Amino acid sequence: MLNGITNIIAAAVVAWLIFVTTDVIFGLPKKGGVSGAEAIGRSVEEEGGNLNGGYMIGNIVCSPDASAGTLLAACGVYVYGIYGGLAAVVLVFIGNRICHDKGYAGTTGAIIASFVIWGFSFYGISPEEFIAGMVLAIVTIQGLSHKYSSRLLGKLWRFKS
Repeated sequence: MLNGITNIIAAAVVAWLIFVTTDVIFGLPKKGGVSGAEAIGRSVEEEGGNLNGGYMIGNIVCSPDASAGTLLAACGVYVYGIYGGLAAVVLVFIGNRICHDKGYAGTTGAIIASFVIWGFSFYGISPEEFIAGMVLAIVTIQGLSHKYSSRLLGKLWRFKS
């Protein structure tokens, strides 16, 4: 039981690093790139958060970004191994096109996550533990405090730019 909890926490850390790093590299905190993201960013700023972090939170909500790609990749690898992860990549790519998302953060995040999750499965962290870990990772950005998570994301964005 303890090993399972430890694996979920480790998976959450790895998943968090994958999706936040990918989203920051692709510039999601720069502006509200898809419909609704700018409104969410401004709302987070009005609540005392960081505008750039709010843009990233808005982009996460409004289009399949690296967080969605990582979660779908974990589900795909769970269902059908690396081929399931690659099928998830195709679904994220289609989702980006449906949302008129010009970026490729979601698709890239799904590709990276598919291979990372598949690789970790050989070292004892299963894809289902990555699914649970990814949910925890998303909760740290979307579910605990928009104010403080946006400030953290804003600091990461300033570090990159």
